[in-house]
Amino acid sequence: MQTLVNLWPLLGVATIVVGFVLRFNPLLVVVLAAIITGLAASMPVETILATLGSGFIKTRTLALIILLPLAVIGLLERHGLRLHAQQWISRFRNATVGRLLLAYLFVRETTAALGLTSLGGHPQMVRPLLAPMAEGAAVSRFGALPDAVRQRLLAMCAATDNVGLFFGEDIFVAFGAIALMHTFLLGAGIDVEPLHIAFWGIPTAVAALIVHGTRVYRFDRYLQRHASQGGRP
Repeated sequence: MQTLVNLWPLLGVATIVVGFVLRFNPLLVVVLAAIITGLAASMPVETILATLGSGFIKTRTLALIILLPLAVIGLLERHGLRLHAQQWISRFRNATVGRLLLAYLFVRETTAALGLTSLGGHPQMVRPLLAPMAEGAAVSRFGALPDAVRQRLLAMCAATDNVGLFFGEDIFVAFGAIALMHTFLLGAGIDVEPLHIAFWGIPTAVAALIVHGTRVYRFDRYLQRHASQGGRP
């Protein structure tokens, strides 16, 4: 006899999506999603509150973990980290924004696939290093950039980090999403090894590398076209 799977707890996922789209307070959205998921899974209210409380206690040091690297990075920026990164990349004549971002995308995706997700990120890598290096490469080839073009360049740097992390970590067998899929499929009577789930993340990661690599290549063409038009974005 086939066991029916309760899909009502997935309402918590829908709550998170709707809450983030409407730009509600993230903390309230996550707490509400947890309560909705617990109620949909027929959990007692006392158990839901106890689970939320234990989760809060376990992550009390999270703020310290986040703030300490930010303080160090801020100190490095104050002493010229961004300026040195721009000057260093401008020494390479063949360096372009597209080549730099493509190399970073490959490294970010590869390290994330090995479980080294903390080697990159917006506060510790994109803002202090990747963005200044990309801007320095663009300025050395095309001169000063208008603010609209510069903001688009910074957005492309952030997007490159996001794509590399998102699709790279799906290959890591100990990633939480793979464990979640394994548990969900096991509850539905489908026994799939986590290694096999991670293996089938490779084609998606390769496709993401090709698609976003094409985007950064087109961004190089955009910068060239912008320079040929006399600075009009």
